[in-house]
Amino acid sequence: MDLINNTTKTLKDDLSVEIKQGSKISIAAACFSIYAFQELKTQLSQIDELRFIFTSPTFVTEKAKKERREFYIPRLTRERNLYGTEFEVKLRNELTQKAIAKECAEWIKKKVTFKSNVSNENMMGFINVDDKNYMPINEFSTVGLGCERGNNAYNIIQKTELPFSKIYLELFDQLWDDKTKLQNVTDEVIDNITAAYKENSPDFIYFMTLYNIFNEFLDDISEDVLPNEATGFKESKIWGMLYNFQKDAALAIINKLEKYNGCILADSVGVWENFFPPFGLGKPFTALAVIKYYENRNKSVLVLCPKKLTNNWNTYKDNYVNNPIAADRLRYDVLYHTDLNRTHGTSNGLDLDRLNWGNYDLVVIDESHNFRNGGKLVENPDEDTKDNRYVTLMKKVIRAGVKTKVLMLSATPVNNRFNDLKNQLALAYEGHTDYIDEKLNTTRSIDEIFKNAQRAFNTWSKWEPCDRTTENLLKMLDFDFFEVLDSVTIARSRKHIQKYYDMADIGTFPTRLKPISLRPHLTDLKKAISYNEIFEQLMLLTLTIYTPTHYILPSKMEKYAELYGDNKVNVGFTQANREQGIRRLTAINLMKRMESSVYSFNLTLIRIKDLINSTIETIDRFDKHSGTTLDLTDISDMDEFDAEDQNSNDLFSFGKKVKIDLADMDYVSWRDTLEKDAEILELLTYMIGDITPEHDSKLQELFRVINNKITHPINGGNKKLIIFTAFADTADYLYDNVSRYVKENFGLNTAMISGSVEGRTTCPKLHADLNTVLTCFSPISKGRDLFDSIPKVDIDILIATDCISEGQNLQDCDYLVNYDIHWNPVRIIQRFGRIDRIGSKNKVIQLVNFWPDVTLDDYINLKAKVETRMKIVDMTATGDDNLLSDEEKTDLEYRKAQLKKLQDEVVDIEDMTTGISIMDLGLNEFRLDLLDYIKYHPDIDKAPFGLHSVVTANEDAPAGVIYVLKNRSDSVNINNKNRLHPFYMVYIGNDGEVICDHLSPKEMLDKMRLLCKGKTEPIPEAYKPFNKETRDGRNMSQLSKLLGDAIASIIEVKDESDIDSFLGGGQVSFLSNEIKGLDDFELISFLVVRRGKNS
Repeated sequence: MDLINNTTKTLKDDLSVEIKQGSKISIAAACFSIYAFQELKTQLSQIDELRFIFTSPTFVTEKAKKERREFYIPRLTRERNLYGTEFEVKLRNELTQKAIAKECAEWIKKKVTFKSNVSNENMMGFINVDDKNYMPINEFSTVGLGCERGNNAYNIIQKTELPFSKIYLELFDQLWDDKTKLQNVTDEVIDNITAAYKENSPDFIYFMTLYNIFNEFLDDISEDVLPNEATGFKESKIWGMLYNFQKDAALAIINKLEKYNGCILADSVGVWENFFPPFGLGKPFTALAVIKYYENRNKSVLVLCPKKLTNNWNTYKDNYVNNPIAADRLRYDVLYHTDLNRTHGTSNGLDLDRLNWGNYDLVVIDESHNFRNGGKLVENPDEDTKDNRYVTLMKKVIRAGVKTKVLMLSATPVNNRFNDLKNQLALAYEGHTDYIDEKLNTTRSIDEIFKNAQRAFNTWSKWEPCDRTTENLLKMLDFDFFEVLDSVTIARSRKHIQKYYDMADIGTFPTRLKPISLRPHLTDLKKAISYNEIFEQLMLLTLTIYTPTHYILPSKMEKYAELYGDNKVNVGFTQANREQGIRRLTAINLMKRMESSVYSFNLTLIRIKDLINSTIETIDRFDKHSGTTLDLTDISDMDEFDAEDQNSNDLFSFGKKVKIDLADMDYVSWRDTLEKDAEILELLTYMIGDITPEHDSKLQELFRVINNKITHPINGGNKKLIIFTAFADTADYLYDNVSRYVKENFGLNTAMISGSVEGRTTCPKLHADLNTVLTCFSPISKGRDLFDSIPKVDIDILIATDCISEGQNLQDCDYLVNYDIHWNPVRIIQRFGRIDRIGSKNKVIQLVNFWPDVTLDDYINLKAKVETRMKIVDMTATGDDNLLSDEEKTDLEYRKAQLKKLQDEVVDIEDMTTGISIMDLGLNEFRLDLLDYIKYHPDIDKAPFGLHSVVTANEDAPAGVIYVLKNRSDSVNINNKNRLHPFYMVYIGNDGEVICDHLSPKEMLDKMRLLCKGKTEPIPEAYKPFNKETRDGRNMSQLSKLLGDAIASIIEVKDESDIDSFLGGGQVSFLSNEIKGLDDFELISFLVVRRGKNS
């Protein structure tokens, strides 16, 4: 008898001597590892036969459905040990698994038989080599052979020879022939080993990666939060019309609504349905599929939308000839955002007096960014408390009555504050943060998460523009923030859809030509005024007509403070602040209108001048004894009006009236300032009075653009053109002049649409309502042929305000003119989005921008000057010295950069927002990919670790390797930054440089999805040269080195972060939990990205 201690002498050493040519070996052990075969390959290849018994059920055929998970996992681990046990990670990370598995499988086929214990009896492990016995043996692995230490405190094996070994030799023979206890599993073992060396399809590697990363998500998911297909919503008409990216979104939305009660869909993609052209297939179509799902479950649904989009929503639910989904018989209610504050009358056919606002199970809010400012929820309001729309929605619809889920649709849910997003999300959790905190997998409350995110954003926004990249911002935000976004938002951009979905079904976007930028002079008159001279005059205006409360005598201030209930904290008279708001708006409005058209500017000057003159007359008529009261406007509801309302003429005619007695004012001083303003306005109206349409250079330039477009169309025969302006006045002016020019020169029809007045058209007897005009302008996209009631006349030139800049599909047109530049660049992109849509019949589309006749720097500086000037006036009146803040200066700089960009290219909305885009953060679509795959491939859990596939590089994914690793110690997840912990993905180039690091999981999975999904067969032109280079997986030194570099990159980031934390005063232990490197990471899978012949 001999003892092997596996320290000074190992089992491998002894077996190397004892195994000879023609030996017969019998092994009973818990598992078999190909790496144990590799250690004894020379000796094992000479033997006569090997009989192997798995001492616990392993690879046995299932007699019943998969056992309960806790019993299933140990068995799965035993089976997985075939490709290396947990202590053979280092060997696996040498990446030679494929070559070893291949040799081992060949050897097994010739010499080995495997059987497995199928009884409930325990079996002890041992090895018989000819007439010698070794026991106890736990596993046939490098640990069992003594090559690796494993986690054994000791591993002493007793070696015996005849006659003592005889009992074990007989025991094995007796067991081997007992069919009640053993089942032959040789074929299963061969099949499983083959899996480790056969060529894998890229699709399989993608899903195997997803399975490993997200399988806990599969355990957590319950039928309650998954769309219930028994409702039949997948058989509906609407479902059949969705593209794959919309189906993905619809399923994810239902999942989020069920789990978190709310979701924001922020796709910025316009889609045009080819087989049923009248409708766009953007966010509303995805939302309709969700509505159908809930209506099938007998839920009551309300759609809240801006008034201008009512027609779209009504069409989908009414029994109209142009409703492509009439068969689905949707029955939701449609109301306007503005209806929330109405208590009587009817709206869209509903009686608001009797409406049961609290009875809706689902509310869909279109253009939900209109609610981004939030509102103060006062628990016990007094009679004077006036709730804004947001608060009313929260109280009347969401908190009242039945439990209400909230789906929000917006292309721009974030403006420049993360609070915009938080306010919208708060609708989903009824403003009670504890409702959402317990559902989210975060360490902090949602309030704290957003506070931290805003702090990071504020720091970032002060950086130089060159450093202010989205990438840098993402690095500053923490795991919890991404977790929140991932849980409750879905956002895909045009680029994302183009990259990661098959565009063959969807159709392509038209090609955007480089924008044309025009800067016509104000006029061709020789001695006329210029832009800059007008600005100089504007800078002299004080506009005190809007700030009468500044002239209330100090002794009378208290009277008005009490009268208007403003003196609660003795902060002065808030009416004064509102007036400053009016004045500032008016000053900016004047500048915007001057930039829009001479006509609009002149009208506004005259309006203000008339108001001033009538006020001066009132003062002059004033008699101290009879008393005169001024009627002024309270504009505290300013935020309640959409941007379109703010551009209309009656901006200041809403709200309750504020009355001030002239006797309580220093009216003499006030009259002096009014007189000065009146003189300036008189001068300005006189100076621009000569600029008639014939001498309006901008209008004449527009005629040239129209002429060029019609005589040289960019798409064969397409004469259609949209002209956008911010102001109804300018739209009127353009219609009067353009319609005549186009009719006289080309015999074409023109129409004008603006939010504030009835439309106009040169088509005789055509009713000029919004729907009819747009249908005649874009007859294919609007399905005019379906309407008998609409005359078949064509409108080729459309003049419009921003009342149609969202939610309309006008892709018959290929040419869009911005007659004035909106100060919010996002609006310019939204305007262009009317014609820039997937599936457009036009090959190319053109954007033309009219800029003021000043440099961009001057333009931005003038805006800053107007704002500063108004603030200086405020300062003299109120003692407030708040001039332009750093934030406003930064904002102006940022706007300048954006506008500069717009001069040279048409950018996407996510590139144009002020740095915050929620487009590229969510991981939900990968989870849903996996969910769908698991239905048809339930055995993916058996796939061995360390598998790979080979794909061809492209411009978004250069040559290199993507490694998917699992961290085996809990020491790497720096500041909770890696959202996939304990999984780490690193994309490393062949030169050892990191292409995409482990802190960008969304980008990484997107790249992997692009390279792999749908490629369900291995790619011979990719894997054959790779196999040749690596000698069929025998020489993997280059890839093993890159794996080392990839792991080093993760550890380096940790070290840097530890040092940063230490220098920042954080508590850091540089000793504990240190990462040893390669052994701390287990390779799950890898994807080799090779240069193709053409790349």
